[in-house]
Amino acid sequence: MIKRLVFFLSLVIAAGCTNAQTKDNGTIAHYRILKPDSTFTSWKDLKKGQPAMLIYFGTDCPHCQKITMEMKQKMNVLKNIQIIMVTFSKTESPWMGMIKNFHRDFELAKYPNITMGTEYPDFLKYGFYPVQRYYNVQTTPYIAIYNRQGKQTKAFSKEPKIDDLVAAVKKAL
Repeated sequence: MIKRLVFFLSLVIAAGCTNAQTKDNGTIAHYRILKPDSTFTSWKDLKKGQPAMLIYFGTDCPHCQKITMEMKQKMNVLKNIQIIMVTFSKTESPWMGMIKNFHRDFELAKYPNITMGTEYPDFLKYGFYPVQRYYNVQTTPYIAIYNRQGKQTKAFSKEPKIDDLVAAVKKAL
């Protein structure tokens, strides 16, 4: 009986340790993304001491498109936060075209605080999507907000109302 109990507890502890390795620990994911201009950027390129918002999205996701449009309308408040939009789209044709079209159609180049790209190249390298796994993303958009110290202050596991998103960003500023 004791052996079974010890075995059971060992399994619970092992499962907990495995789960802990893939969960968000309060700091931004160590991402590396391929941008529409075919250059790479990573979490190391973020400006220190400035808040950030990471959005995990799909180019063909209606909720992602809606929140992007609404964010553009609130850019007067959002202009002081670094926005990193990470997708999981492949880089081959036609998927990279979809990324470029999203960037163009939403006129994201107008906003110097927005960086967008795909983490797909790392899928080829590591066999999993690092950002998606880090946050355990189940649906898009997934949004995580970080303060000036780099600590997560809020996360949305589904599309938030724009007023809730803006309020969370104001707290991080």
